[in-house]
Amino acid sequence: MSTMVNKNIKIYIAGHRGMVGSAIKQELQAQGYTNLIYKTHSELDLTDNSAVAEFFLQEQPEWVFLAAAKVGGILANNTYPVEFMTENLKIQNNIIENSYKNQVKKLLFLGSSCIYPKQCPQPMREQHLLSGHLEPTNEPYALAKICGIKLCGAYNREYNTDYISVMPCNLYGLNDNYHPENAHVIPMLLRRFHEAKINNEPTVTIWGTGTPRREFLYAGDLAKAVVYLLEHKTAQEVGEFINIGYGQDLTISELAEIIKATVGFTGQIILDNTKPDGTMLKLMDISAMSALGWRPTIELKQGLQIAYKDFLNKYGEK
Repeated sequence: MSTMVNKNIKIYIAGHRGMVGSAIKQELQAQGYTNLIYKTHSELDLTDNSAVAEFFLQEQPEWVFLAAAKVGGILANNTYPVEFMTENLKIQNNIIENSYKNQVKKLLFLGSSCIYPKQCPQPMREQHLLSGHLEPTNEPYALAKICGIKLCGAYNREYNTDYISVMPCNLYGLNDNYHPENAHVIPMLLRRFHEAKINNEPTVTIWGTGTPRREFLYAGDLAKAVVYLLEHKTAQEVGEFINIGYGQDLTISELAEIIKATVGFTGQIILDNTKPDGTMLKLMDISAMSALGWRPTIELKQGLQIAYKDFLNKYGEK
C-alpha cells in the first residue's frame, strides 16, 4: 500500500468519546486528517441495525475505526454477561455489515487480549486463539470479540475486503472510565487511592492476591499503532489479527505500589484474597507488530502521571 494518504478522506470513528476512540480521533487530527465523522450514542444507537444502515448510506465513510464497545472490569463482566455479549455482537455486526454494503475501503476492528485462553502459553501469540478454554469471568465479552475477528476475516476471504483486526493489551489513558464498580484496574485503582488520600483513610483494599501479572499500554500509543496500520498495511499483510501491546508486564501488587506513589497515598495496601484474581498471566507477544515497524513510546510511570492528571481535571477533590 502506498504511504501517501489523502488526509481529506472521510473517516468514521465509532466510539469517539471512549478512551480508545478519543485517542484515535486525537491522533488523526494531529496527523492532519480533516474529514472525521462521529455520533454520540443519543444521536446513533449502534445496536440498531436500521439506524446504522441509514447512517452509512448517508455518510459514505471511506475508513472506519470500530472502537465502540460495552466494556468493564471483572465485576461488570460477571454481573452483566448477557449485555456484554449481545450488545457487543450487535454493535460490531451492524458496523461491519454496513461497511461492506457501502464500500468502505478500510476498517479497523478493536478486540481485546481476553480472547486468549485462560491457560494460554506466555507470551500470548496470535496462533494461540481458540487453543483452550476462556477465562470464565469475561467469557461473554471475549466470545463477542472473537466473533468480530472471525467476521472481519470472513469478509476478507469471501469479498476481498480490507478489514484489519487488532488485539490490544490492557489499556489506560485520557478519558478513561472511572466508575467505582465497573472500571478496569488502572482507573479503579487511581480513583481508590485518590479518594483514600483525600479522605485520610489508612488503607486501600485491592481485589485478589496481587500476584496476577498484567501488561498495560497507553491508549495514545495504541492510537498511533492503528492509524499506522491503516495508512501503511493491508489485512493481507497483517493476517487474521495482530497483537498490540507494551511487551512487558508486572504484578497487580507492583502496579498498586506505582499508582500509590503517583497519587501520593501514604497508607497501607490490603489484599482481599477472597476476591477473584482472573487470569494469572496475560503478556502478549508483540513481535509481529514490531516486525511491521511499530513500537510503543510511553512508559508506564509517565502514562500513569498523565492519566492521573486527567482524572484530577475531571473529578478534582471529589
